[in-house]
Amino acid sequence: MADGVVVSVNTGKPKALAYKQKVVQSGIFKIPQEGPVYLAKENFEGDKQADLVHHGGADKAVCVYVGDHFPVWGKKFNRTFEPGAFGENITLSGWSEADIHIGDVFQMGEAVVQVSQPREPCYKIAAKHGLDSFPADIVETGWSGFYMRVLEEGFVRKNDSFILLEKGEKQLSILHINKIRYHDRTNFNAIEEILSVKALAGDWQKAFRKLWMKKGNR
Repeated sequence: MADGVVVSVNTGKPKALAYKQKVVQSGIFKIPQEGPVYLAKENFEGDKQADLVHHGGADKAVCVYVGDHFPVWGKKFNRTFEPGAFGENITLSGWSEADIHIGDVFQMGEAVVQVSQPREPCYKIAAKHGLDSFPADIVETGWSGFYMRVLEEGFVRKNDSFILLEKGEKQLSILHINKIRYHDRTNFNAIEEILSVKALAGDWQKAFRKLWMKKGNR
């Protein structure tokens, strides 16, 4: 498969986000950066998360969303989606959730990164865009985006190539992982295989272990 392309590198600091009678701080507001941005072990320089329970940390150092989905979402909701619209650090082109696998290792700019888990869509995406159905729509398509951990730090800039260096074990795609977690929750053979992938982040290991435990109650 041809190399992907980093369409945009996006960073931002937490801001107030209003949703259904409450206001929370959120790091979902990302701004495209023109120059190179240094990627450290836990985030890009100048990027911060507000909710450190559900965002940030080594396994979620880089949030990626596939910009090739933007036109489809734009047609559905009759609006334009630009880089950073999903709160992603990297807007990617040329690869999709069907092509990206847990444990895949990529080079982008000077940095080397590894795919760690799908992104779990939450209400903050709905709040940012004023679209209550958006998280459910994302779950339905499997177009969640994904997170990566940093194996080697370095500068990344827009138009850098996104180059596959090493395939992850089992080659379980982000799309497949999403399908099992949200739509095929009693496929215990698939759950067992997912749990065997060491590169899968701890939070998702925990979620699939909970599903696995239900096997004994059937």
